[in-house]
Amino acid sequence: MVSTPMAPAEDKPGLVVRGRPRPWVMSHRGAWKHAPENSLAAFGIALEQGADMLETDLWFSADGEIVCHHDATLERMTGDPRRVADVPAHELEGVDLRGCPRGLRHGTPRLADLLELVPPPVVLMLEIKDPRFAEPARARQLAAVLGERAARRLVGVLSRDHNLLRVLAQATPGLVTGHISYANPLGSADTDLLGPYWPLLRLNPWYVARAHHRGQLVCPLDPNLHRRLGTYLKMDVDALLTDDPAETRRLIDELRRQQTARATGAPR
Repeated sequence: MVSTPMAPAEDKPGLVVRGRPRPWVMSHRGAWKHAPENSLAAFGIALEQGADMLETDLWFSADGEIVCHHDATLERMTGDPRRVADVPAHELEGVDLRGCPRGLRHGTPRLADLLELVPPPVVLMLEIKDPRFAEPARARQLAAVLGERAARRLVGVLSRDHNLLRVLAQATPGLVTGHISYANPLGSADTDLLGPYWPLLRLNPWYVARAHHRGQLVCPLDPNLHRRLGTYLKMDVDALLTDDPAETRRLIDELRRQQTARATGAPR
């Protein structure tokens, strides 16, 4: 097993965003429509826009630092063909990411810098991209960087690889784990969170209810999230991964108002 299946969400205060109704808004690589993805600026804007959770991607730099970057190489975001794993962290910070506003500089940040930026009430979800995290020493390094946030369930790890999740959970007791799936319409039973690609919810309309019965939370992966937002609200998903936190929040509020108006007969 990767971890003990979760109890109902209210019993896991680290995963419940107090004072915010579900579905929680999870910012995908920060508010990257307003600043370069996975930059501290993008994460800061996501927080300003009211994101309940932040998602990022992790790799090791050449000097063994844990850094936030989506791809294995710098090519797409900087034009530099080098692999993230071949560049020291201080150089990654100095290579400007595409989309920087004129006069500003945004490079690839260390995970430690992101942790300093994010206030503890906000949950941080980390997609593990570098396979070296499966090495016990590397897993312990991540546990040390996360510190008390992991114990308080204010941070979780995501991966398609069950073995990698198992190693990380063993290195960090109590660590929230989430399985990303593009193929399993039933959902794995041995993680706290499930991140199914959206067609799986169409194949299995009971996916969310089944996960909730097991004590798991569900966050669909959908590049056209707003097109199916009403469906996800009806399914009672727990979180929504979005590229535009402010717009997603606005649309959720609008749909809720429409639902209330229909229920009360009030004009919309």
